Amino acid sequence: MKKAGFSEKPQNSSSGSGDDIPVALRDTPDTGSKLRVQPLVLVIGGLTGFVLLSVISGFLFFVTAPKKTADSIPASTGSVPAPTNSPGIDSNTILGHLAYAEAPESELLAITADGRIKMRQAAAQKFQAMVQAARSAGVILTPISGFRSVKDQEPLFFDVGAQRNQTPAQRASLSAPPGHSEHHTGYAVDIGDGTVPATNLQPHFENTKAYQWLQANAARFSFEMSFPKGNTQGVSYEPWHWRFVGDRNSLETFYKARNLKPTNTTD
Repeated sequence: MKKAGFSEKPQNSSSGSGDDIPVALRDTPDTGSKLRVQPLVLVIGGLTGFVLLSVISGFLFFVTAPKKTADSIPASTGSVPAPTNSPGIDSNTILGHLAYAEAPESELLAITADGRIKMRQAAAQKFQAMVQAARSAGVILTPISGFRSVKDQEPLFFDVGAQRNQTPAQRASLSAPPGHSEHHTGYAVDIGDGTVPATNLQPHFENTKAYQWLQANAARFSFEMSFPKGNTQGVSYEPWHWRFVGDRNSLETFYKARNLKPTNTTD
């Protein structure tokens, strides 16, 4: 007995749906999707190549580009002025006194009979000649102090300064700190007048015959006053303190790379 409303054969949904698609379409590969993939691959490949090319170019530029060195940097710019040194001042100056190396013992020569006071050989010979010339003119030049080691300078600066209740700045106006005295060089000498020893190491030494003779004749023997009035180092006036500048080494010791002006001994 057949039920009303139903077909004898069951409906085949899969075959029915397949039959709705044309055969030509079912048998043809999906070429559209492949065509869309190929341009995408080309774009990605192009971008990758560009990036690699950029990286390689940057590396080659870094390797081959000239490097900046200290020589290629301008010495100064308009906004940053180059540093300048004040006359008579350098980086080794202490309280207005320049640094000086100590003369070797082997280069020293006595200028007194007892051998107590010494100078460098060239300076000693010129000083002795100057003493003889002054004596011929009736003037007695007496050496008070010549070469002085750094060790000898220490008590003169620190101990005497303490005894006189002087600050380092006050003491420096009268005596150089250790390592900064012209006496270390063997070229400097303190001179007195043998007839008036009371004027030794005093400003009024300038009133003696010895000072007046030195003013008129010391240059002939290559000596000059180290600290005249108003000297650029700011050291107190010392008319008794003279230095030898008669050879290359002595001249460079006191003048080279220090920008010191020649001392003016005509006050």
